[in-house]
Amino acid sequence: MSGTPSGTEPDHEPTAAARAELIRQIRAGGHLGDPRWRAAFEEVPRHLFVPYYFVATPRGYQRLSGSDPDPERWERWLEGVYTDGALATYMRDGELVSTSSQPSLMAMMLEELHVEEAEEAKEAAGRSGRSPDTGCRVLEIGTGSGYNAALLSHRLGAEHVTTIDLDEEITGPARDRLAAAGHRPTVVTGDGARGCPERAPYDRIIATCALPAVPPAWIAQSAPGALILAPLATGLIALRVTDPDAVRAEGRFLPTPAYFVPLRTGPDPTAQPPRTDTPEQPGSSAASDGHHRSPRHRLPREALRDDRFQFLRSLTANTLSPEEAHTLWRRQNRPCRERFGVTVHGACQYAWLDSPEGPHRWVLPGS
Repeated sequence: MSGTPSGTEPDHEPTAAARAELIRQIRAGGHLGDPRWRAAFEEVPRHLFVPYYFVATPRGYQRLSGSDPDPERWERWLEGVYTDGALATYMRDGELVSTSSQPSLMAMMLEELHVEEAEEAKEAAGRSGRSPDTGCRVLEIGTGSGYNAALLSHRLGAEHVTTIDLDEEITGPARDRLAAAGHRPTVVTGDGARGCPERAPYDRIIATCALPAVPPAWIAQSAPGALILAPLATGLIALRVTDPDAVRAEGRFLPTPAYFVPLRTGPDPTAQPPRTDTPEQPGSSAASDGHHRSPRHRLPREALRDDRFQFLRSLTANTLSPEEAHTLWRRQNRPCRERFGVTVHGACQYAWLDSPEGPHRWVLPGS
């Protein structure tokens, strides 16, 4: 290769070919069946939003950059950008702060927003004279690299997209990259847990950061019937807002596992962090009656290796000990994620198994 293209340049043959292969893989996995979302992934180059990223090595993190003059390192950067995986995009004092999500997971989440439903509803309202705006208004929590906001802007129009992140060190570069790609959504520097009331109401809210509980501000800033899609307890909860004024919403988990960087909040955060007890530390987890379990209680290796049990543990960590969670897991035939759901009613929110009115319910942290 003679010379190395910059990671911030528009498409050229290597990046176009790499992106086409990634899209082929995502489609083979069952996503991007909607031609409108497929066009977004085809026409929004990921490499513009990830000009550099960090990879873990035995000696720490190594920075790979699209502006690296070394052809071999540049090719490694490009390969990583168009591999179907998450990328570490922002480090602070050796700690991972922000990532660019796995593209196939992004595609699935965008499809699960069902933005066409909101657009059709607004079109019907417009025909009846109630609303001239037929666009689906989306709030994204966690701007990150800006890539997801660009995909949303391509599909819906930038004027209908608002994206928020806590640090100007993240939102500033994302804003510049979005503009360079021809998209100018509203990019806000602020506490994502508090939403963005100035741009409300929203028809869809999508979070790209893990939550201990659903911030009530998101529901209050939603339109009736809005959909909130957010990572919670290593899963993805899809909540339908039934009454924004009363802060009421309910929904089930999708079957897909999801692991994201935790939501970071400013002073006086809306939600408190979840307990950090793990099955490997059975003596540190308090049972629901307030008594600690003895370290002699051990969980079977089968459970520790099962992603479905780890999901249940994460979801019930505020209420059940590891042993109680394991007993429930066995008695309920190792339930999958989609058997679980979440109900939010005012200041109270709880997770449940099979039914909101059933016997198995657990209050989420911060509610």
